[in-house]
Amino acid sequence: MSVSPAAVGASEPVATPNPASDPAPHSTPNSASHSIPNSASHSSPTQAELLDFVRRTAADAELIASLPLDPEGRTWVRLEGPGGSEAWLIGWPPGTGTGWHDHADSVGAFVTAAGELKEHSLAVRLPADGWKTLELADDVDRSRRLPAGKGRSFGRHHVHEVLNESTDLHAISVHAYYPPLPQMRRFSRSGPILRLEQVERPEDWQ
Repeated sequence: MSVSPAAVGASEPVATPNPASDPAPHSTPNSASHSIPNSASHSSPTQAELLDFVRRTAADAELIASLPLDPEGRTWVRLEGPGGSEAWLIGWPPGTGTGWHDHADSVGAFVTAAGELKEHSLAVRLPADGWKTLELADDVDRSRRLPAGKGRSFGRHHVHEVLNESTDLHAISVHAYYPPLPQMRRFSRSGPILRLEQVERPEDWQ
């Protein structure tokens, strides 16, 4: 991931961002850090627990309102996720998106807290490695609208892109991943052809 040099402030900065969330932050966002408590009781949260966490966090109106928003690029604040998970609060200016990507062996969840996001995903499990170009079948595309309060969880190697299609309104979302993202693969799409473009690792997001 490329990270813009500009940064926005947060009231409780605690860590250097490692923004690979669904979002992720996935394209030249501006960053900040923030910590909130969680109620996890063990070190391996399930998809259901991650989804519960992001739903509860998205309902925290004070936290959502505290996120600095930028009209040019995405902003984020790192959160304390359950059970050692990686979590992010992300602001999406109108017209921004992630591009196609996956989250390697991490499972995750995200919920829209304000505005509306749209997710395009592929109902197919891609090979872990050893390929550069794949031809997708005709019936693998899925799309869903995620207005405020709506979200989803997903398993390993979930391939998707997330967009704020509004022309005038920001969206805000909460994301969590476990284990903390070991890498992300970025793809380009031309019709049915999916091409692996880049593999990013945590050191690329610092």
